[in-house]
Amino acid sequence: MPRTDRVYKIEMLIRSRGHLSFQALLDELEVSPATLKRDLEYLRDRLGAPIEYDRDCNGYRFGAEYRGHKHELPGLWFSERELYSLLMAHQLLAELDSEGVISRHLQPLLDRIQGLLGGAQFGAAALLQRVKIASPAKRAVPGPAFERVTQALLRRRRLRMRYLTRGRGERSERDVSPQRLVHYRNTWYLDAWCHRRERLLRFALDAIEATQVLPDAAREIPLRQVQAAMDAGYGIFAGSQPRWARLRFGVQAAQWASREQWHPQQEGRWLGEAGASDWELRLPYVDETELVMDVLRQGAQVQVLEPPALRRRVRERLQQALALYEQAPAAPTEQ
Repeated sequence: MPRTDRVYKIEMLIRSRGHLSFQALLDELEVSPATLKRDLEYLRDRLGAPIEYDRDCNGYRFGAEYRGHKHELPGLWFSERELYSLLMAHQLLAELDSEGVISRHLQPLLDRIQGLLGGAQFGAAALLQRVKIASPAKRAVPGPAFERVTQALLRRRRLRMRYLTRGRGERSERDVSPQRLVHYRNTWYLDAWCHRRERLLRFALDAIEATQVLPDAAREIPLRQVQAAMDAGYGIFAGSQPRWARLRFGVQAAQWASREQWHPQQEGRWLGEAGASDWELRLPYVDETELVMDVLRQGAQVQVLEPPALRRRVRERLQQALALYEQAPAAPTEQ
């Protein structure tokens, strides 16, 4: 058993049983007395564990410092999910302005995360340097706009905004009642009741050009209703009446497509021998836009089988892309 596993087991055994004799620890760990002595010294001297020998109970126990709940071993190993969550939290907190009011309050949390990553003694700095979390295609939101949106959301006030609908190139003035913020693919969105359209809509924060927090109370929508209306679709596109798409991945793409989650309610199956055949995927969507983009990224490795409308849309986009390459390349412009 590696030392890391042993020291955690020693700590767990003493924590759960209160105290253990030297012989009991030997029996549990199945190591030599010399190894156990080195492990106990390592816990006390290197990791700061308040382990002490109690003559009355003839065993090892935690001392007064532990009874004050001040001791916890650093996180020396993590699951994939735990490591990703810790590093993402560290990255997001580190991006805050070090002189800002919020960051000053959150610095203890940032220090705590660094402690969980092992601290300087266990290579936390090296870990942060050698594990990278990339955030491509990030769309920044102006600070004042983000502050006013979150202010309206938390204070339960209406928000007046000028919004750019990029697909149509239209700007409109809207009064909305914010319900929740959504962070998706490195972009922030606001789920809000639009008083102009009289329905729940999702707005990209980077497309909000002007904002004003109004004194009027926001319209309250039950969170379950918001989730039902906004979370049933594929990707960021909201809706409550899903359609189902059926995709077929070729043998090569099937090797990774079978391991991916495109939607929490997806259904997948091998069309032959697992790992050596095509992979079929069924998933719900309410707006085809993002699903079409994700299908196009797969190129010739995926085929839309149904519904026919989605199949036609993907074919049209492929034909439009092909037409660009059949034309002569545009002449370069002078700089």
